Parts: sequence; C-alpha cells; structure tokens
Amino acid sequence: MKNLLGVMVLVTAFGCGGKALVPSEARDYRQEMRELVMRISARAKEIDPGFLVVPQNGHELLTWDGTEAGEPVLPYIGAIDGVGREELFYGYCGDDVPTPEPVRRRMVAFMDLAEEKGLQVLVTDYCSTPSFVDDSYARNSSRGYISFAADSRELDRIPRYPPEPYNVNDSDVGSLGEAKNFLYLINPGRFSDKEAFLDALRRTDYDILIIDPFYEDLPLSREEVESLKVKANGGSRLVIAYMSVGEAEDYRYYWNPDWSVKPPSWLLGENPEWPGNFKVRYWEEGWKEVVYGYLGRVMEAGFDGVYLDIVDAFEYFEGDLWDAGEVKSGETVQVPDERLLEGGSTATR
Repeated sequence: MKNLLGVMVLVTAFGCGGKALVPSEARDYRQEMRELVMRISARAKEIDPGFLVVPQNGHELLTWDGTEAGEPVLPYIGAIDGVGREELFYGYCGDDVPTPEPVRRRMVAFMDLAEEKGLQVLVTDYCSTPSFVDDSYARNSSRGYISFAADSRELDRIPRYPPEPYNVNDSDVGSLGEAKNFLYLINPGRFSDKEAFLDALRRTDYDILIIDPFYEDLPLSREEVESLKVKANGGSRLVIAYMSVGEAEDYRYYWNPDWSVKPPSWLLGENPEWPGNFKVRYWEEGWKEVVYGYLGRVMEAGFDGVYLDIVDAFEYFEGDLWDAGEVKSGETVQVPDERLLEGGSTATR
C-alpha cells in the first residue's frame, strides 16, 4: 500500500447525515461528473436521439453552487432527460423510516427545480409498511414525481404491496412524461433462472422497468429486452438499463483479475458498504473508456435508456464521508482521496 498521511476530521451530525471536511487537490469534482454524464448523453443521442439518460442522486449537480436556490447548470440539465432520487420521503435514516424534514425539504427543492426545467423526477423510497407505502406514493404523485416504494434495499424483488402498480394503466408509454409508475429491480438473484426472472417482469404492468442489463455475467439479448417492452395488459413501456458510473464492479465483464495486484490508475479501494464495488477516479480516460464500452453494450441490446448510479461519487472526493457511506459510527478509517499517491485522510464518526 502507498503511504497514507492524514488528518483527524471531526464529523458533526445533522439529521442522520453529517460531513467530514477532507483536504483534496484543487479539482472540481462536481464538474468532472457533469462532464462524464454529458459525454455519455452526447455519445448515446448521436446514435439514438430518443435515448434516455437519467442520473440518480447527486442532485447538487443541477446548480452551479450546489444549493437549491443556485443558478441552474443549463448544459447539464439539457443533456439529461430526468433525475432519480432515493430516500426522498422514506429510507434516508433506515428502511421504513420517514426522511427527516430538513433533509426532505432540501431534496424536494432540487426535485422541483428539475421538474421546472422539464426533467421527469423518479423517486425510490425504501418502505414496506402499507401505510408508509401509500403515503410515499401519494406524496410523490402530488408533486408530479413518478415513484417506486421498494420493500428491499437490495432491489431484488417485485413488491407484493400494492398488488398492482400505483396508477396502473394500459396506455402506451414512449416517454418518461407519459409514465405513471416504475419498477426498480437490479438484483435478480431471488429468481431461479433468467427465464423465470424475465417472465416475472413480463407479467407486470409497470410503465418503466429499470433493470440490470446482465443476468449474472450474461448480457440480456435484444430479443429478451424487446420482450419486456410490452406490459401484461398490452400497453407498451420503457426498459431502462442500470449503469454505475461512479464505481467499478468486480462482477462485470470488464473486470480484470490482475487489477488486484496491479490496479489501473483510476481504480481505488473497495466500498465497505457494497463488497465488490470499488471507488474510481471517474475523470480519468481509462475509466471513461470502460463506461463508454458498457454504454455501447446497453444500446446494442435495445434498451431505451440508462439509469446512472453513483453520480454522487463527488461527495467521496470532497470529503462527504458520512453520506458516501465511508465512515461508520464510532469508527476511524483511512479514506483515500484524489491525493492517494501522496497522502490520505482519516475520519471519525
């Protein structure tokens, strides 16, 4: 391991989040992420102008100063078609737990900004108690957001409640704005095999399916993806591919086992909250080529768009260790930052 120098950072809690101030080199991590998302959009839309690009979380990228009242970043907003947000009303402090009002209020302000600029908001709340599920759907719908109440943080199943999608309909859905609901299911491990997984999806009436473009290590074929684009009630729907742009995953086709001995310059340490996921310097060209190759596979399979995850990776490099999941309560850890080759940081939560 490289030498890791550090400073002790005191973390002050607010709501159920906090912030650790970690020194880093002068680099605009937010703009670097905007540039990556915009390049993904430009590459995809050059081939298919209707291809959808929806970043999840990282809502601070919508304004230049990262505040809800800040000046909107119009080039970034113009490059995307919607924004995803987890834990807006439930899940920020734990599954089935209402999100604290100050946190919720700030996130809602960003989501309203997105809607005002013509972007469709997709919300994933984490709750399973029927009254909370009903409340989540009602609150999101009242603000014009499309939402999904996930009863598993693993996003590995179709919820039993409600028995049919919220605002179920048999209309054809060809755009985000036409959708009334969506299913977010990216871990098919609970299903016996790929065909059982696909059949379960085909039997649903969700307007949008957000799924992983691979089943285990095998990509879904164009024929399989096309078979998912019709709801059980006959209406057409959108099928969008999940895609991580802020972390590398060691179970993907692009992973090289030799990286455990000699990692590329863009590959950093493993995310302790999600084994198999590794932090990356997402601004480096080597990682961008991985992302573009993944995007190409998604488009070849006939997906209608991409749902970009770990867009908020800039928090990790800016030092927002609490929200990035890098620091656990009562724990002191070494956290590499942009200056990994020169030093690092230590944080206590």
